[in-house]
Amino acid sequence: MSEEKEALMPARDSASLGESDEEAETRRAAAAVENSEVARQGRRGFSCETFLPCDPRRWLHRFLLLFLMCMLSFGSYYVYDNPASLEKTIINVMGVSVTQYALLYSLYSWPNVILSVFGGYLIDRVLGVRLGTLIFSGFVCLGQLVFALGAFVDKYWLMLVGRFVFGLGGENLAVAQNNYAVLWFKGKELNMVFGILLSVSRIGSTVNMNINQKLYSHYFENVNPNFVRLGTVLFIGLGFCLLSLLAGVVLGLFDKRAEIITKRKSGDGERISLKDIKDFPLRLWIIFLVCVCYYVTVFPFIGLAVIFLMEKYGYEAKQANIINSLVSGLKIDYIEPVALI
Repeated sequence: MSEEKEALMPARDSASLGESDEEAETRRAAAAVENSEVARQGRRGFSCETFLPCDPRRWLHRFLLLFLMCMLSFGSYYVYDNPASLEKTIINVMGVSVTQYALLYSLYSWPNVILSVFGGYLIDRVLGVRLGTLIFSGFVCLGQLVFALGAFVDKYWLMLVGRFVFGLGGENLAVAQNNYAVLWFKGKELNMVFGILLSVSRIGSTVNMNINQKLYSHYFENVNPNFVRLGTVLFIGLGFCLLSLLAGVVLGLFDKRAEIITKRKSGDGERISLKDIKDFPLRLWIIFLVCVCYYVTVFPFIGLAVIFLMEKYGYEAKQANIINSLVSGLKIDYIEPVALI
């Protein structure tokens, strides 16, 4: 009924105003165009930009991106302790000494003594967080590929090269991950987000410690010779690294989309300078010292703990790996409550 009234209104208006039929038809056409535009604007209100999970200004979208941020480092944390989870196996299969085995960790660590500082500078001033994430994640994948390939072809020196290449990207990828976190979360959310990121990363370490030896001893027991079996297990770690790289690609696309929707400039945020180091307060240097002491005491032990527990206390490799994984497993339990506090 209302539609009939609307249809008759132009006729009455044209009669009252003395409009010709042609003028009335023109006015009705203009009204139809206007109504069509209004309808189109109404439909736009239900577009993906305003849908809760798709709107970068809404909390659900940001926490979906938090999942991708967690996946960024899952692969690198999983493969970082590949040597520790297969310590006895690597020494026996590759025919190396404990000192030579320890080089797998040393060659990862030495590049990061300096590179982590310059990696942060490159992400902030040169590459940007999106490109930096992909480059450093690419180094992680390439390093694990070379590491696994070295075992697969029975070339220990190639495994060492792989760990060095992995070191070029591993810690810098964590810097990029934290950069994303600061970009998307502010204030009281940030401590919780950092806690979640570290907890999920440690899940990668814990999973690695508990499954690699089982994969080698049981699931691939028919793969021969032994160095091919070892390489096959290490290639599984490469799969996790590739998943992290994929997460970096998707995260970068979402970040670029948010930049367009919110009119955010790619250079937004506080700019750093290497000169800022001289202005660091004493409290920050004390925190650095605490971290150094922790890394010096805990991580070397994790890298060599399996053989120590087997030879000193008579544990089997599976049991030694479970004990060794408790360091990362306990962190998962208490990191998040501490972050919330």
